[in-house]
Amino acid sequence: MTTEIPLDNPRSRTATLTASPKGAAICRRLARRQLADWGLDSTHTEPFHCALLIVAELAANAITHGRVPGRGFELHLSLTTTVRRGTTLRIEISDPRGDRLPVLPTVHTPNAQTGRGLTLVDALCDRWGTIPRHPNAKTVWAELDLAPDAP
Repeated sequence: MTTEIPLDNPRSRTATLTASPKGAAICRRLARRQLADWGLDSTHTEPFHCALLIVAELAANAITHGRVPGRGFELHLSLTTTVRRGTTLRIEISDPRGDRLPVLPTVHTPNAQTGRGLTLVDALCDRWGTIPRHPNAKTVWAELDLAPDAP
């Protein structure tokens, strides 16, 4: 496996939040503010809005499927520039339920009220996956490759 060496120091932000609807709302606000501080709302508007939807879906999954009473979840955002991919926005949501890995559904029931979140994440990002975390936790990540800045 090859590891890419960043061309710049990655810009990143991490926050730990409560596993509740209020925590998910704060997560969405933090992500919006951080991405705007990095200028993505004006230079990369489509990836900016895609990232906000991805954060919303992954945070909802963390508080719904990854919740353990008394334990929160974590948001990590980073921007990294490499030779091969250019600038990449990486979104990570970590929760304490490593035994419940996300699975992309293959069949959707037309009247189902849930079950489309990972399909949206898959459609909006360039790559996504999971990483186990010690002791019994997981990180779900999604990456968006950013085109060069608009003139």
